[in-house]
Amino acid sequence: MSNTSSNAIDYASVVNPGRPVRDVSVRLLRNFVAVAEDLHFGRAAARLFIAQQALSRDIGRLEQQLGVRLFDRSTRRVTLTVEGKRLLPRARELLAMHDRLAEEVLGTDRPLLVDVLRARSTPQRVLNLARSLAPDAAMEARYHGGFGAAFRALIGGGLDVAFGRTRGVPEPVPDAFIHRLVRVEPLGLLLPGEHPLAEAVAIPVSALQGLVIDTSAGNPEAPEWVDLGAYLCHEFGAHPAPEHHPGAAAVAGAGPEETAHHVRSTGWPILTMIETPPVPGVVVRPLIDPVPLYPWTMVHRPGLRHPGLDALQRAIDQRTDAEHWLESPDPWWLPPPDRPLLSAHQRP
Repeated sequence: MSNTSSNAIDYASVVNPGRPVRDVSVRLLRNFVAVAEDLHFGRAAARLFIAQQALSRDIGRLEQQLGVRLFDRSTRRVTLTVEGKRLLPRARELLAMHDRLAEEVLGTDRPLLVDVLRARSTPQRVLNLARSLAPDAAMEARYHGGFGAAFRALIGGGLDVAFGRTRGVPEPVPDAFIHRLVRVEPLGLLLPGEHPLAEAVAIPVSALQGLVIDTSAGNPEAPEWVDLGAYLCHEFGAHPAPEHHPGAAAVAGAGPEETAHHVRSTGWPILTMIETPPVPGVVVRPLIDPVPLYPWTMVHRPGLRHPGLDALQRAIDQRTDAEHWLESPDPWWLPPPDRPLLSAHQRP
């Protein structure tokens, strides 16, 4: 039976051209995209804040409406069928159009959803200042733990603004999205207090030769960070730590005490940002000669209108002027794919 509500759009012919077109619920398409991105019903259900059984029923309902199977499911894995792969990019386009339409109709009364990665991060500081500049603009923080996860939410309509390194994610950020380079933040190493390198005020990158460096701390939500770490290790002769056991993801999201335990138990220095929250018994030492940098970029959909976005832009302007966020040290280092960002900014 055809659903004639305003939350339905004709799109069945995308995956089954010969079949009569039917109205498909936007909610069902959003759920499909979540499962297609995670390829795991449990994780997708958690991201959507619904029960796994309900999500499975919704996918079954969507498959019935479209007349095709979208996923191959077994006890061990979930994969997209040919029809599912055909639908995914179209579903994303459709959801983006739907969200833009809702934005134009509903106006700016709703909160602006902003991912800031973690507490005390560069984007958290931007958001804090933006709230003080525009106290009447509703802005809510989200903490996805990495740009990889935040980007999925941004594409799926669960976020308005995300911050992070846009390279190294499984799927490239669409060219239509708006990017703004916010800051190039210096990197360092998180070390146990007794580590030989902890005695130095700063660590030359030449000292990384032969070291095993933990480039992820077990965080599966930040592939862009692991990618940056791989470039760094390759260029300066270090070795990325072996892949973490699945339970390490919980450590990555835990408090400083667990981070300290992780560093001590593995013995691996962790690649980190200089402004990382303090960890008991562990020290942060900056890397120098050259200084490795993390390129913070703000990303949002084109056409986004909200007083909170204007406040974020003004907050970035103020932080950049006061703290010279886009002035790079000499010498500096970025992974090759990111170098045009800073080079373009520094052109006269």
